[in-house]
Amino acid sequence: MKIYVSGPYSKDHVGGTRAAIMMAEELRRMGHLPFVPHLSLLWDLIYPSPYEEWLAYDIAWLSECDAIFRLPGDSPGADREVKYAEQHHIPIYYTTREVPNV
Repeated sequence: MKIYVSGPYSKDHVGGTRAAIMMAEELRRMGHLPFVPHLSLLWDLIYPSPYEEWLAYDIAWLSECDAIFRLPGDSPGADREVKYAEQHHIPIYYTTREVPNV
């Protein structure tokens, strides 16, 4: 299953990216195909873009995924991604126990 990993990023880019990668690796080991939008960190350092452009890019990828995994922590962007998932009937997971086995 393609799973979009959503979570905090803006307040701590590196820490948020690390947390997302750690979860993505766990999902990958479970047999899933995680997508980590946080990996645009380096891209944005080289070619900075406005926040809303990155969020639109992320939502486009989310629309291609089978589910979203929401990491804990305050994040207006991740909250918007979850809202999009709710509106488009994309399953939302908050723990790996909720994620179906492959």
